[in-house]
Amino acid sequence: MIRFDNVSKRYDGGGDALSNLSFEIDRGEMAFLTGASGAGKSTLLRLIALIERPTRGQVVVDGQNIGRLSKRQVPPHRRKLGIVFQDNKLLPDRTTFDNVALPLIIAGVGDREIPRRVRAALDQVGLLKKENKPPRTLSTGEQQRVGIARAVVTRPRLLIADEPTGNLDPWLSLEIMKLFGRFNEIGVTMMIATHDLALLDRLNGRRLQLDNGVLVEPDDEALVF
Repeated sequence: MIRFDNVSKRYDGGGDALSNLSFEIDRGEMAFLTGASGAGKSTLLRLIALIERPTRGQVVVDGQNIGRLSKRQVPPHRRKLGIVFQDNKLLPDRTTFDNVALPLIIAGVGDREIPRRVRAALDQVGLLKKENKPPRTLSTGEQQRVGIARAVVTRPRLLIADEPTGNLDPWLSLEIMKLFGRFNEIGVTMMIATHDLALLDRLNGRRLQLDNGVLVEPDDEALVF
């Protein structure tokens, strides 16, 4: 599902943020991307989402070398992904329902289909009863779950998450990871960046560790919740 072949990323005026990365994530797999702040986790995810392009090497997603995509092909590529951010990026002047519906509207989904799919996504994250609430009235954990509902409402085959539990307490962090696990059980391929090693010790999942932009020994243990 995801393959990096000798990928490096260098920003203007600096060294390599990523250096000669090669790894593969199978379809339906769930992998955790770990490493200290500045190790390159966010850069790696930005390459998958085509927010950035590699300086060298190939990034292949679902059999396609995405580095060759034109600017016009970038939005359709991103619509195939579910993306979860640490800070949610919810629209404060819209309701929970409207925030989750936004990707469907952009994708041109029909007006009759949107309510059904939005409510199904909110039900999956336990927020169906708060569809008319604005984000400011929700707790931090609830806001993060709205972000997850928005990411999965388009039924993506691949979901990437950048520090999705960074603002949450340990109990809520575990609940969010279990929620990701349930999506993975229905076939969604997942790559989750996190620095919370104590949380991962409880999950016992596969890890890909970055150190100053270099991939160090991955852990191939099966995910257990």
